Amino acid sequence: MRILGLDPGLATLGYGCIEVYRDTCQVRDFGVITTSADLPTGDRLQSLYNDLHTLIPILQPDLVALERLFFYRMSHTIGVAQARGVILLVLSQRHCPLLELTPPQVKQALTGYGNATKIEVQRAVQRELHLCTLPQPDDAADALAIALTASRHCGHING
Repeated sequence: MRILGLDPGLATLGYGCIEVYRDTCQVRDFGVITTSADLPTGDRLQSLYNDLHTLIPILQPDLVALERLFFYRMSHTIGVAQARGVILLVLSQRHCPLLELTPPQVKQALTGYGNATKIEVQRAVQRELHLCTLPQPDDAADALAIALTASRHCGHING
């Protein structure tokens, strides 16, 4: 099963795609889609839309796992909500099955602690995916963490 994890953001949208084989996972691809703060919001959202429409057919996920909106700072939350709207639209148009997870669910699944730090999550991702280095940037690492958590949620790998 191929799972695409998405960490939504207007400035930086992280993605991480894993292939799940029985009880192991392998990284297929990960990275970020970025938009410039110099552009109008509508143009940034259009850019996310276009890039996701290109990325999804390339990665061909069987499931997309998306971080559910979790409130931190109001200014940041609005951009994330806008990006999530674009993501949900693209996923609907592409008929992609969707699983939404909260940040504490992801942290709990990978580290055993719902308030784990970013570095603790990155180390867990590195360990579980047998990566030589910590996955970077943070948004891509978070997306891989979301994909790993989705694989556990679906019963494909055990924690």
